[in-house]
Amino acid sequence: MRMKLRHLAFLLLFSATAQAEEIGCVTTAWKLIGANHRVCVYAFDDPKIPGVTCHVSQAKAGGIKGSLGLAEDPSQFSIACRQVGPVALPADLPESEIVFSENTSLLFKETAIHRSYDAKRKVLIYLAISRRLIEGAPANAISTVPVMPWGSVAERH
Repeated sequence: MRMKLRHLAFLLLFSATAQAEEIGCVTTAWKLIGANHRVCVYAFDDPKIPGVTCHVSQAKAGGIKGSLGLAEDPSQFSIACRQVGPVALPADLPESEIVFSENTSLLFKETAIHRSYDAKRKVLIYLAISRRLIEGAPANAISTVPVMPWGSVAERH
């Protein structure tokens, strides 16, 4: 019974995070054998806050290991989040929450995006970090989204 509850909790946590959509990739270094090194751009919509989309660029390792999915991607990324529609904050918005997570190596390394809310300034904060479970990595990037009315006055009438 306890194992079923842990499994259910894991599924709920996993399902609450956003799914990324690949927008495109650019080759950064050509490889004779295997995939080229690339930087890829992904988009994801915040799963709890409609009207906010983040774009993340991330370095992807190529070569033979990269082609086989065994390469460890470098901790190099950038994030930009924007309001793309009306934003309604849920009443039960957690103080901090992981909204996106992706493994960037076969073992122990992930990129995660945490969302926080600065209520005083009415700003959503998205912090992207890369970390290893064995040793921490300081790679991080931040983007903010001021929560503003959507559309012009003329559009509302």
